[in-house]
Formats: sequence, structure tokens, C-alpha cells
Amino acid sequence: MRIITGIYKGRHFDIPRTFKARPTTDFAKENIFNVVNGYLNWEDTIALDLFAGTGSISLELLSRGCRQVVSVEKDRDHARFISQCMEKIGAENNILIKGDVLRFLKSCHQQFDFIFADPPYAMPELPTIPDLIFQYGLLKDDGLLVFEHGKHNDFSSHPRFVEHRSYGSVNFTLFR
Repeated sequence: MRIITGIYKGRHFDIPRTFKARPTTDFAKENIFNVVNGYLNWEDTIALDLFAGTGSISLELLSRGCRQVVSVEKDRDHARFISQCMEKIGAENNILIKGDVLRFLKSCHQQFDFIFADPPYAMPELPTIPDLIFQYGLLKDDGLLVFEHGKHNDFSSHPRFVEHRSYGSVNFTLFR
């Protein structure tokens, strides 16, 4: 796993072979961040990374200069790995929440400029996650939600839908 751009550009982190998480491919990550660059000024951004997995997106957000990144990851080993990566780069503006994303959504009272959610594609609740984010008011009015999902999900009729991007087998839907 590598950081694509920003102050930590080129840094590599070896993901343990035992991990179940699949990091977003460099190709997909680079392309979706190019799209998101048109919506946000990273330096003013407070970001939320849901289902943080390997921490790849959180690290990329910090490298691009986000003011703060909150990462939520349920798996104990993955959370430990994310914490170690943050230590290696000396990130002080990352908050790691070790817990279930659905519980976090219900209890969080903070709003974010940018939310990235990459749930397991087979998760039964996957189609409800964008609605939960809006229901609990986690995205600021001018904020952006990037939702990664499989090819079988279509959110184009969602009232907050902005656009859909596909990079190979990786699909992103953007909401505002």
C-alpha cells in the first residue's frame, strides 16, 4: 500500500497477509481523488473514513493536508495496523475509533466536510449507509460523501446523488 500524493507521497506500508480487508487499488484511489479535488480544498477539510480497513484512505487524506481525519475500524488487528502507520508518519491529527461503523453513525455528534465509506461489498446494510449518514446529519451542507461499492448497487435515483464513477470493478457514488 502506498500514499499517492501530498506530504507523505511515495511512503509504502506492508499490509499483513492475514488481513481480510482489500485496500482500494492505487488506480481507483488516484482517479477518485482527482475527481474529489474539484469539490474540496483539503487544507480546510475535516474528514471521516468509515470502514477504514488498512487505513489507506486515511493516510492519503492526511498526506493531502486535511485538518483532521477520523478513522473508524471495527477489526482489532486492522485498527492496530492503522495506528502503527499513523505513528510511522507522525500523524497527530488522526483520531482512530475502534468500533462498529453503524453504532458510530448513531452516536456521532460531529459534522464532516468529507466522508469516505468503503463497507464490505457483501454487507447486508450496505445500501442503507448513505441514508444513515444523512439521517444522522454527519455531512455538512456543502460536504461530499464518496461511497465505494460493488457493481450491483445503483444510487443514481438517490435525492443526494451527484455522480457515479467506475474504475474496473471499483464503483464510487458521490453524494452532496
